[in-house]
This record gives sequence, structure tokens and C-alpha cells, in this order.
Amino acid sequence: MKIIDAHVHYSRITSFHECAMYTSLVDYSPRGFLDECSEHEVVKSVCMGLVEAESGGFPDKNALMPMIADLAENMPSGMSLCLGINPHTLTEGSLAKTEDMLKSNNSVVGMKIYAGYYHVDITDSIYDPVYKLAEKYDKTIVIHTGETFSERGRLKYSHPLRVDDLAVAHPDIRIVACHMGAPWVFDACEVAVKNPNVFIDISGLLVGNAEFITNMADTPLLIDRYRQALVFLHNYDKVLYGTDWPLVPMGAYIDFCKKLIPVEHHEKVFYDNAVRVYKLQ
Repeated sequence: MKIIDAHVHYSRITSFHECAMYTSLVDYSPRGFLDECSEHEVVKSVCMGLVEAESGGFPDKNALMPMIADLAENMPSGMSLCLGINPHTLTEGSLAKTEDMLKSNNSVVGMKIYAGYYHVDITDSIYDPVYKLAEKYDKTIVIHTGETFSERGRLKYSHPLRVDDLAVAHPDIRIVACHMGAPWVFDACEVAVKNPNVFIDISGLLVGNAEFITNMADTPLLIDRYRQALVFLHNYDKVLYGTDWPLVPMGAYIDFCKKLIPVEHHEKVFYDNAVRVYKLQ
């Protein structure tokens, strides 16, 4: 089965390198990415742009936007990009650069708001020009929801219920709530149930190596909660597969997600929905 990984990282972020080395045990390099994709039939991916102004700075207030993917000089074939938005460096000049990339680069399919990492509410007026660009160029807005991969994050900004206000204010923008809002998975699914323009991705529900993910997949108290939330959503057209690579190895996470999604919906979740939501080439 061909797969689109709708949530990966491909940036020189210190904490991602450390996670890959000591926790997920993946090869966080261009070659490592390509090898995992080849082995598991991942034919396309959507990368969340992110940079550090200094090593270990993530979430870095000084990171210039639009944040891109800088693990290598060029992104791999088949990789699309959601430009990372930093509210602290969001100026007329950086917005102009963002707009230039949106209209001139076919690989740019959306913009990512790092809610919780940056202590700014997603409905704050500072983001209004970003949402206007999303409407103008028909690009997807991606919102981090749920637990943050940094102790410096603030969870009140990343709760998935904040997406409801955004969706009501901007009904014509496609919005992806990342990580199914974990641990608030029922809240995230309710927001997707209520709002036609809200989708969820199931990336980052776990962080760890293959053995850990396999063990968690056999833990009923955990996996049943995720399944119940998806049954409550009752619309697999709204669910996108993703890993949050390099926080997990692709193979084990694919197997984990196959247990979450009924087999009759695998093609939608693992491929078709990402094409539609991100308007992939």
C-alpha cells in the first residue's frame, strides 16, 4: 500500500537529533529518511517547517520566518512543505517572503502554527495576515494541538478546543489539528465533528522506538481510547496519517496506526485524504 506521511520534520533541531539518537533510534539524516520511506512505501510526505536560530533554542523566538526544512540543502523528491510561522518574527517583511513562497513554490502546501510552543493564542490578531494568505492562495493551516515536545510549551494554548474558535472565525480555511489533540483526543474529534473545515492527523500519538510502540499497540487502555475517539468522530474522511518522524520509526508507527483505523478506511487515511486536504500534486 502506498502511503503519504502527512507530518514529518526535516530540520536541524537539536531536540529532534537527541530524540532520534537516544529515544526513537532512527537515522535522522537525509539518507535515513529516504531509506525508511523506501522500505515502507512512503511515496510522499508533508514536512512541517521549523528552524532554530541557535542550537537547542526550539521553540526559538528568534527563528526567522517563514521557517523551512533545513536538514539538507534540498528537500527529498515527493516532500511538500508547510511553512513554519513564528509570531515573534512575524513582520511585513517576513509576511512578504511567506507570500512569495506560497505563490511561487508548488511544494509549499500550507502554513504551520506552533500553538503551545509559542505562547500566543491561535486567534490572536497577530496571525490574521497568515490566515488571509491561506484564504488567498487556498493553502491549509496546520495547528499543533495537545502535548508539547518541550517543557517550555504552555498547554493552554495548544488545547484542541482553541481550534473551534479559529474554525468558526475562518470557515473557508482547511485546518488540520495535529496529533489528534492528544491527550485530549475526544475534544479534538468533537471539534472535527462540529466544523466541516477541520481535519485531524494522527501523528505523534507516541514517541519512542519500535519496541516501545509495539508494546503500546498491545496495551488496551491506551489504544482503545484512541479507537473510541475515532469511532466518535465517525468520519475517516477527516483523518490523515502521519508519524512526526524522527520521533518514531516509520514501520512500527504504520503498524500501530493500522490497528487504529479499520482496514476498509486504510486507503483514505494513509493516502487519499492527504492529497485532498493538502492539494498535493
